Amino acid sequence: MSSKALKQAVAYLRTSSAANVGADKDSERRQGEAIGAFAGSNGYEIIESYYDAAVSGADAVTARPGFSAMLERLLSNGVRTILVETASRFARDLIVQETGYEMLKSRGIELIAVDSPDSFVGDTPTATLIRQVLGAVSEFEKAMLVEKLRGARERKRRETGKKVGGRRNYAEIDGGLELIALAKKLHRYPVNGRQRSLADVAKALADAGYLSSAGTQYTPTAVSRMLASRASARATPRMGDVKSPTSALEPAATELQPEVAEPATRTPLGSRW
Repeated sequence: MSSKALKQAVAYLRTSSAANVGADKDSERRQGEAIGAFAGSNGYEIIESYYDAAVSGADAVTARPGFSAMLERLLSNGVRTILVETASRFARDLIVQETGYEMLKSRGIELIAVDSPDSFVGDTPTATLIRQVLGAVSEFEKAMLVEKLRGARERKRRETGKKVGGRRNYAEIDGGLELIALAKKLHRYPVNGRQRSLADVAKALADAGYLSSAGTQYTPTAVSRMLASRASARATPRMGDVKSPTSALEPAATELQPEVAEPATRTPLGSRW
C-alpha cells in the first residue's frame, strides 16, 4: 500500500511497574510489536510513539507525562487516531478509562485497542456495556493480583520478621528524606499567590534532579504520596534543589529560610543551601 493511502496514527504504550521497565524487559517491546502488526495489516502509518514508563493505569490520563505530550501533539498536527495494545494499557480503572475515552471523543480523537478494535469505536449500548464490563474485569484482576502479592509478602514478613518486597515508602529510598522534605516545601509555599499543583511540584522536583526509578518525572499521584508520607526524620534538601527565586515553580530563598536549620558555614553569597 502506498504511503499516501495510509492513515496516520500515533502509538501509546504504558507500563505500570518500574520493575518491568528497561531494555531487558518485555512490556514495551511486546506492546510495540502488537501495535506495529495491527498498523501494518490495517493501513495505518505510525508517525510517533509515546511511552509512559512506571505509570499506574489508575492515574488520570491527563496526569501522565507521555499521554499529555501525545495529546498536545495530536491537537496541533491533525492526526486523530491513537493505537494501544489493549484497553487496559490505556487505563485499568473503569472510571479513568471511560472519562479518558469521552475526553478524546469530544476532541475528535479515535482510540483503537488493537486486540479488540471495536472496544472504543462502537457507541451502541451493547458496545458501551462490553467496554465497561471488560474494564471492570481488568480492574478486578489487577486488584486481585495486588491482594495476592500483599498476602504473600505479609506471610513472608511473619516468617522472617523482615519487610519483603512491595512498593517502598519514599522515605526508604536513597535520598528519600530529602525528596519528601523538598516536595513538602514546594507544595507549602505559594508562587505569585497561588499554591503549586501536584504537577507543578513534580516538575520542580525534576528540575532539581529528582526523578523516578524509571528516569522520568514523578506523576502527581506519586507526589501526593510524598506529601502524605510521615518521614521518621527531617532532612534538609541538598544544595541546588531550590534555585533562583525568580523561577515560577520555586519559592524565594527568603520564604524558605525559617524552615531550614542554620548550617555551620555559609557560602560567600550567604546561601543556606
